[in-house]
Amino acid sequence: MVMVRKNFTTFALIILLISFLMSCAINPVTGQRELMLLDDREEIELGRQANTQIVQEFGIYDDPELSTYVNDFCQKLAKISHRPNLSYECKVMDSSVVNAFAVPGGYIYFTRGILAYLNNEAEMIGVMGHELGHVTARHSAQQYTRAQIAQVGLGVGMIFLDYLPAIAGDVAQLGVQMLFLKFSRDNERQSDDLGVEYASKMGYDAEQMANFFNTLDRMRPSSDGSPLPDWFSTHPNPAERNETVSLRAKEWQEKLGLTAPKINRDAYLKRIDGLVFGENPRQGFVENNIFYHPDLRFEFPVPQEWTLQNTPAFLRMISPQKDALIIFTIAPEGPPEKAALQFTQQNKIEVIESSPTRVNGLPAHRLISEARSSQGVLTIKSYFIEKEGKVYMFHGFTSPVRFDQYSPTFSSTMERFRELTDPKKLEVKPLRVRILSAPRAGSVRGALLTLGVGENDLEKMALMNGKTLDDTIAAGMLIKVIGK
Repeated sequence: MVMVRKNFTTFALIILLISFLMSCAINPVTGQRELMLLDDREEIELGRQANTQIVQEFGIYDDPELSTYVNDFCQKLAKISHRPNLSYECKVMDSSVVNAFAVPGGYIYFTRGILAYLNNEAEMIGVMGHELGHVTARHSAQQYTRAQIAQVGLGVGMIFLDYLPAIAGDVAQLGVQMLFLKFSRDNERQSDDLGVEYASKMGYDAEQMANFFNTLDRMRPSSDGSPLPDWFSTHPNPAERNETVSLRAKEWQEKLGLTAPKINRDAYLKRIDGLVFGENPRQGFVENNIFYHPDLRFEFPVPQEWTLQNTPAFLRMISPQKDALIIFTIAPEGPPEKAALQFTQQNKIEVIESSPTRVNGLPAHRLISEARSSQGVLTIKSYFIEKEGKVYMFHGFTSPVRFDQYSPTFSSTMERFRELTDPKKLEVKPLRVRILSAPRAGSVRGALLTLGVGENDLEKMALMNGKTLDDTIAAGMLIKVIGK
């Protein structure tokens, strides 16, 4: 048995070595050969399919002028990058989370949340260059490769090798889960360097990127109670990072003879005037355990103490014990009977009960079914409700042994779906970033108080402006505040 195991290990290593020799590629940034299990075409396809999922999950922020403004800078950066041949796209996502990220193939994403905390074009260009660096240095492809190699080391190498011929045809299925693995600190340092290089070549002050990193560091935990996402957790130590970025920026300015690098604070702030800040109640909000959607004009109750997660693609409610789940979304087709049939056929559902019904005067279809998987059996209660040309779907999931316990809760939510008519709920407005001028020279604290910012919001507003309350500002300086 020892000899067999040794021969198997030797054979696996030989196969791995052959794979290495066949898969080495030149890194566009370093110029060095490295093991890469994705070629350019596969990497682009991986990004394309991931982009479809990301847009569906988060949604695009509805401001074409702002989107064009951001994407135009991305196109200019792309031309001076190490991979100018890619078709880059930079999109503004409709999310309040402070984040920017990239996926393979040239897709860059800025949330409206991060745009609210940036304070000039130089900061935006630096962050954008950093994300572009992840693409040009092929960091996601490296993550994918390392993860697959690790599988070989864990003793499943032969299974992985069986998949190699199929990678080109179905790369996204194998690799989408790799996209959001944390980059290493070396990856982040390299992207910082690339961000400085690209921003400097665009004529911008790359030191401003360090100022934004300071803002991020002050947001741990964030002032609004929402911790920063894991995207920031692998980045280098803030003090070390800022020092390195400042040093690299000075080196590039000297190398390029850049004596008056651009910052463009006012130009950036004017562009984000009116930006939606925080969660947008027009897309749904909860008040007194009722979920209201002003734009689509409906409401329904949320079970007591259940956790609600609202995304553009679906709404999810999870029981306190995490043993039951309600998913609410819109069916691709109607009427209700057709939507119910499509649900059962596409998901290979075993129907237990199926009948037409009405929910608060709206045509509907009720379904009880079971779904079987390798993880076990789930019992599902579903309602398909038609309103104003759309069919809304509720699916309540739990185990068969708990179905009788949760069935009344499912019904209470689903059967109380109704038209929203309350004018106060229909007219609710989101908070927005407003750009105002400081009325006089003095401290940030004084300016914010004069502009109507409350005492409890002073620290948060100073942070959003990349300032401290004791910093001094000139008369007429543009300042962010939040209002309706």
